[in-house]
Amino acid sequence: MASHYSWQGEDLLLTLRVQPRASRDAIVGLHGEALKVAITAPPVEGQANDHLQRFLAREFGVANRAVQLESGRQGRNKRLRISQPQQLPAAAAIRAADVSACPTSAAPRDGTERRR
Repeated sequence: MASHYSWQGEDLLLTLRVQPRASRDAIVGLHGEALKVAITAPPVEGQANDHLQRFLAREFGVANRAVQLESGRQGRNKRLRISQPQQLPAAAAIRAADVSACPTSAAPRDGTERRR
């Protein structure tokens, strides 16, 4: 299993390295043992954290409230919990074999939504 994510029941835990004030929002790829995410918001008064939450909610197909910041509120290194992700972006480098261990979170790796 990769060190930038783990499953805890139906929740996906992500270790992130965030780059604020980027030219566009994107999941960049792996950065050491973290997943690098670029966001356009500045790191001022929680704007970057709020923007990161909304961006990841869209990418993983969940409501904003399903993305919770567990640690790293004031730094670039963060730990987030995504409750029951409905899709897995390919850029997140989450292997399909790891998803099968958590059957209710199973989703194709190409970013398409799972069908119920």
